[in-house]
Amino acid sequence: MHDPVHPGQHGSEGSDQRAAPRVNLLIRPAKLVAPCGEYLCVLRDASASGVKVRCFHPLPAQAMVLELGNGDRFEVERVWEQGDHAGLRFRGAVPVEYLIKESGPYPRRPVRLRLVLPALLVAGRDALHATVHDLSQQGARIECAEQLAINRQFRLEIAGLAPIIAKVRWRRPPAAGLVFEDTFRLEDFARLAFRLQPLPAPPGELDDSPFARRA
Repeated sequence: MHDPVHPGQHGSEGSDQRAAPRVNLLIRPAKLVAPCGEYLCVLRDASASGVKVRCFHPLPAQAMVLELGNGDRFEVERVWEQGDHAGLRFRGAVPVEYLIKESGPYPRRPVRLRLVLPALLVAGRDALHATVHDLSQQGARIECAEQLAINRQFRLEIAGLAPIIAKVRWRRPPAAGLVFEDTFRLEDFARLAFRLQPLPAPPGELDDSPFARRA
């Protein structure tokens, strides 16, 4: 087996010593946290030294943190990127069994992206100002100065996105939880996150840099 961080190393004694045993993971959503935002990815192969991920857009150039569904975080750095896959190296060794089981004190849950976005909640003639604080494929956590009725339906409007039909699922003023009428596919949600958090252009790069591309 060869390390997902060094996919070209195999067949020699030296490479076998450098490569960590690898396991093929089931499709496992996770997110990459960088200074410019939070981005969805899918874990594929893993070893004690790193992981191979499927990504849906170019990745940030900065060091990142890989966050699993149970909230555990690992510092990583990008080693290679080709097409819609990339190899990430852990800053410290991680037991492969831990990644497979994704064990920890907190249960796994759908990946939520923490961000701050101004939004409108529109229902009939009402248009209420709100702020989105996290977003998932199924819903969002918002803050709104108005008291929102449970199960009331709104049209959630965020600049640059098509309106989203949502209902109020819970409230703890000023916070409230919305559930979407139609959930996002993983791939669509990943590209949506990239549109909301575009990558900064590296200093001195030309406009045709892959980091300037949009999903």
